[in-house]
Amino acid sequence: MKIAVVGAGGFVGSRLVKKLRTTGNEITAHDRSTGVDLLTGQGVPEALAGADAVVNTIDAPSFDESAVPFFRTTTETLLRAADRAGVQNVVLLSIVGIDQVPDVDYYRAKLAQEQLVESGPVPFTIVRATQFMDFVEPIMSWTSSGDTVRLPTTRIQPVAIEDVVDTLAEAATSAALNGIINVAGPDVFTLDELGRLTLQAHPDGRDVIVDENAGLFGQVPPDAVTAPPGAHIGTTSYEQWLQHHS
Repeated sequence: MKIAVVGAGGFVGSRLVKKLRTTGNEITAHDRSTGVDLLTGQGVPEALAGADAVVNTIDAPSFDESAVPFFRTTTETLLRAADRAGVQNVVLLSIVGIDQVPDVDYYRAKLAQEQLVESGPVPFTIVRATQFMDFVEPIMSWTSSGDTVRLPTTRIQPVAIEDVVDTLAEAATSAALNGIINVAGPDVFTLDELGRLTLQAHPDGRDVIVDENAGLFGQVPPDAVTAPPGAHIGTTSYEQWLQHHS
């Protein structure tokens, strides 16, 4: 089968292209560097021509309310082109629990994107992932001041990017589910615990203190973004991940 990956130069997309190219399928990789722009529509029909499935891994340039029109425009462009090309499965990367976090602009934007896909003209599969392990340190940097990191006790179930990529690849090479697959890591932590684990493995002089209002996750209900029943559970623990990432 022929699978088109949109957002192929990004954090997830680049890894997904490498994984899919081991499956024996025909894989095409697209982003702005290859002349494909979902905001303007440039190159999109050509990118999807002959594709059986398309995977959308593009991300908004910011986490604020501007993400709403970004995801609306890019998703509508992709769905129109996919419908005309006869694509049989649009696979969307999304986030676990976004329907339970109405106060976060970015999550609200991703939920609106999901709704466009669900109501659109093309069969679909939505892959919702919990927080990537790679993003724990950036989350800490958002609320760091001097030697202090302020973090809430929001419960997080971090997942290795490799486990997410495996799930996306499986979705892309299977029939459309017309539903949602959730994928998460094996362990649940409070975010302040994750911060302390990270600094124990890679100490840099900072200490973690609890602040329930700190950062984006201060707006997230305690268990909103952990895996629901039936989720695919990855095999890589955060402690294992830390041993191999400096």
